[in-house]
Amino acid sequence: MTASTRLPSHPGQGATFDHPALFYTTEEDYLKGVGDFVRTALLEDQPVLVAVPDERLRLLKDSLGADRPGVTWVDMRDAGRNPGRILSMLQAFADGSGDRRPYLVGEPIWVGRSAAEVREATRHEALINLAFAHRDAAILCPYDSALPQRVLALAHRTHPVIGGPGEYRPSPASVDPHEVCRDCDTTLPEPEDPVVLRFTEHDLAVARDTATHWAEAAGLAPARRTDWLLAVSEATSNSVRHGGGEGTLRLWRTADTLIAETRDRGRMTDPLVGRRRPDPFSAAGGRGVWMMHQLCDLVETRTLPSGFVVRLHMNLE
Repeated sequence: MTASTRLPSHPGQGATFDHPALFYTTEEDYLKGVGDFVRTALLEDQPVLVAVPDERLRLLKDSLGADRPGVTWVDMRDAGRNPGRILSMLQAFADGSGDRRPYLVGEPIWVGRSAAEVREATRHEALINLAFAHRDAAILCPYDSALPQRVLALAHRTHPVIGGPGEYRPSPASVDPHEVCRDCDTTLPEPEDPVVLRFTEHDLAVARDTATHWAEAAGLAPARRTDWLLAVSEATSNSVRHGGGEGTLRLWRTADTLIAETRDRGRMTDPLVGRRRPDPFSAAGGRGVWMMHQLCDLVETRTLPSGFVVRLHMNLE
C-alpha cells in the first residue's frame, strides 16, 4: 500500500491479510480512522468485530450507532485484561465469518497498562501476523499517541502497515514475529521470600494443596479459588509432562495480586501455543496453557536457555 490510501478490499484475489496500526491523537482522529474502517466493511457487507477499551467503545457506538447491524462490540478492558486471551477471541470471530472477509478492530494496549501487560500485548500483536498469515482478513489496531514512545516504536515492529486516518504506508521497522517474541523473553524480576516447592509427578497433589491453602490465607475470594487451583494444576502438570518430569513452583503476592510461577527444563517451540483455542481432538496439545490464559488476569511466559517459565497472575479484587 502507498501513502494516502485507505485499506483496500481484495475481491477475487484470494486470501489477503491486512494488519495496520492506526496512530491517533484526538477523538476526531479515532472516529475517522476506526469509523472509516468499520464503514468500509459494512459497505462491503462484511462482518465486523470492534474490541476496544470501554471509553472508546462508547465513543464509537455514539458515532456509528450502538445497534448497527453487522457489528459486534466488545470491551477490551474486560475481554483483553489478559492479553493472552485476545488472539483466540479474534480467531473465533474470524472462524464464524464463513466465506466472508472479517474486519476486526483490536486495541490491546492503552494508557495505564502495566509494563508486563504491554510486553505480553506486544507478543500478541506479533503473533497475529503468524496466526492470520494465510487468511483473508483485516485487523486494525489503534494506538494512542499518548502512549510512551517505546510502546509506539514496538507497534512499528509488529505491524506491516502503519499510519493515521486515511494514510497508511509500509512500516520500515516491521520484523519477523519470531524475533519480536524472542525479544519479549526478557528477564523477569525476582520476588522477595517466595514459597518454594519442588515437585515431580508424585508431588502434584501436594503442589495443588499448597497453592490452594496459600491463596486462601492470602485473601483470594472464594469465587476465584477454583480458577486459581485449575491454573496452577495445569501449570504444574505441564511441567511434569513437557518439562523433564519435574519442576519448581514459587508463590508470592504483591499488594493486589497473587502470583504462581513454574520453572522446568521444557521448551515452547510453537509461540502460538496457548494463544489460540486448541483442537480437542489434536495430539499437538496446548490445552493447558490455553486454560491458564482463560483463567488468569495475566500470564507471562519465557522460553529461556535454562527452560520454560510460566507466571500466573490473579488479582485479589
